[in-house]
Amino acid sequence: MQSAEPSAASVLFIRGGALGDFVLTLPALRLLRDAFPGGRIELLGYPHIAALALAGGHVDAVRSIEYGPMAGFFAREGTLDPSLCQYFAGFDHVVSCLYDPDRIFEANLRRAGVRGYLSAYRKVTTRHAAWEWAAPLEELGLCLRDPVPRVELGEADREAGRKWLGGAGRARLALHPGSGSPRKNWPVAGWMEVARRFLRDFPEGELVLVGGEADEAVLRAWSLGLGEDRVRTALHLPLPLLAAVLGEIGRFAGHDSGVSHVAAAVGARCVLLFGPTDPALWAPQNAGVEVVGAPEGDWSRLLPGQVWERIVALF
Repeated sequence: MQSAEPSAASVLFIRGGALGDFVLTLPALRLLRDAFPGGRIELLGYPHIAALALAGGHVDAVRSIEYGPMAGFFAREGTLDPSLCQYFAGFDHVVSCLYDPDRIFEANLRRAGVRGYLSAYRKVTTRHAAWEWAAPLEELGLCLRDPVPRVELGEADREAGRKWLGGAGRARLALHPGSGSPRKNWPVAGWMEVARRFLRDFPEGELVLVGGEADEAVLRAWSLGLGEDRVRTALHLPLPLLAAVLGEIGRFAGHDSGVSHVAAAVGARCVLLFGPTDPALWAPQNAGVEVVGAPEGDWSRLLPGQVWERIVALF
């Protein structure tokens, strides 16, 4: 492994995976950013997710892992694109979080001329993901001291968030009733009751329903059923804009999901419901986050009144 001493070293960080996993990797990226203040840090991943790291100043550039000629690097003795070989070999360090059990990707990177390679894939089992995914950087002499992901957006992004919301002055609650897995979701009926209580108790308030493409039909139906004039849908917004909107609202309710991690990372106060997943491993560590666990992982035992008590305390 090449020395990590020069502050101007260049680093390529490779990270695929879902949004929540990506956000929990931000402390590792920040550790690299602080260690090499005069260097260049690039990220190879999914651009729509990696945009959050770019907006937050964690990296200098993003490149898509879905670029066609990349395929050769994932095949045993694959045909390697010369321009990509030159690209990979140009970094002092290549840190990969990809699952590569047979070390095929690693072997191809070394064939391409990469010398400073570090495998950073870890399965999360006994300690929080943010610690687990930063631990491999100890091989570069870097030790994580702060496991809290933070995204500090620029003024242009923050202004875009304010513009989307249409100004301040209203009591607002952002609510994301979904996640990447149905088993992690509290029943919709519970969320509907919480939404009705918000609209009842905050007659001038506005509810912002957050979701992706898969949630569009459900959330639009919610909006119609609850009263469209006081319910807005934030559907598949670009991540920097979504982060700005959530930060501006400042109050968020959801599950163990990537959107929840984004909300926490921009400083929103959060009430997050956890069912079958372990918050000790996966919950945001940010200040202002309250985890509400379903008793023994049973969603039917978590009542709307209990959830609403926690949410109303955000105001």
